[in-house]
Amino acid sequence: MPALDLVDETFLVVPPAAVAAVFAEPANWPRFWPDLTLAVYADRGDEGLRWTVAGALVGTQEVWLEPMLDGTLLHYFLRADPPVPFRGQKQRLRALRQRQHAAKAVALDLKAELEQGREPGLPPR
Repeated sequence: MPALDLVDETFLVVPPAAVAAVFAEPANWPRFWPDLTLAVYADRGDEGLRWTVAGALVGTQEVWLEPMLDGTLLHYFLRADPPVPFRGQKQRLRALRQRQHAAKAVALDLKAELEQGREPGLPPR
């Protein structure tokens, strides 16, 4: 089992294709994950991407885009180990918490960007 096994979900009121287009652009990856080097091993189109991860962590990462209601449920998975093992449980939990906060920040920033100030109850643009 990897030292970091992270799952996050966020609902965006935009079609999966709009979210997929952002993640499919390699120029965006350093913006979302500045300390990771990604290599796509599965491009699933509007359903998302799977990457191998190197750099600050070594493992795999996935963005799965699930059509739901009038938008997309963005699922994020990170399963990775640091290149040098954590010194203990405290360090591992701190790293996990930091990655959880970073994953949610990516999702919420993307939500704000793609929904463009859409008022609750209105359809996607």
